[in-house]
Amino acid sequence: MRDLVYTGFMSLDGVVDSPGGGPGEEHRSAGWVVKDLEFVPEAWSLKGEELEETTALMFGRHSYESFATTWPASEDHADYKELPKYVVSTTLPDDALVDGWGPQTILRSTEDVAALKQGDGGKIFIHGSAELARRLADADLIDQYNLLVFPVLLGAGTSVFSRADRAKQMLSLREFDTYSNGIMKLVYDVRR
Repeated sequence: MRDLVYTGFMSLDGVVDSPGGGPGEEHRSAGWVVKDLEFVPEAWSLKGEELEETTALMFGRHSYESFATTWPASEDHADYKELPKYVVSTTLPDDALVDGWGPQTILRSTEDVAALKQGDGGKIFIHGSAELARRLADADLIDQYNLLVFPVLLGAGTSVFSRADRAKQMLSLREFDTYSNGIMKLVYDVRR
């Protein structure tokens, strides 16, 4: 069975909207992970650790369309280029997948994601894709959260966590760290 890991940048008030400020990121404070904060290299070490564990990537349609315009040619994302990618979408046409970005598969339902998890292979990481992560968490398919929490309050925006009235979900803290610029690394396993 494969683990499904959500990884993301989050404000202290739970917003994951528009962290990098790139194309398609429309939040009024877009770029909040790089603006007004001292760069501390060790605060980003989680991303290197994740790369060692990543065997595949998963995106929702909007994140896929956004990342597919920049990641294939990005030096910062070169190690992801040939990894298998899964796009969860009921509307993305097959011919919309970009060329030259490794093997790509469109999954059409939450059930398709559940079936993928039942197969062989290592961890699948979800980048961006907050709506997808909420839907998969509501279906009890997320196994781990890797979060870099930034010392900023954004007030409004997209959250990765559902506001649906459902039974509580307990998490176990696997790993944490804090950095001199105020960023916190929080790695949680979902308890089942």
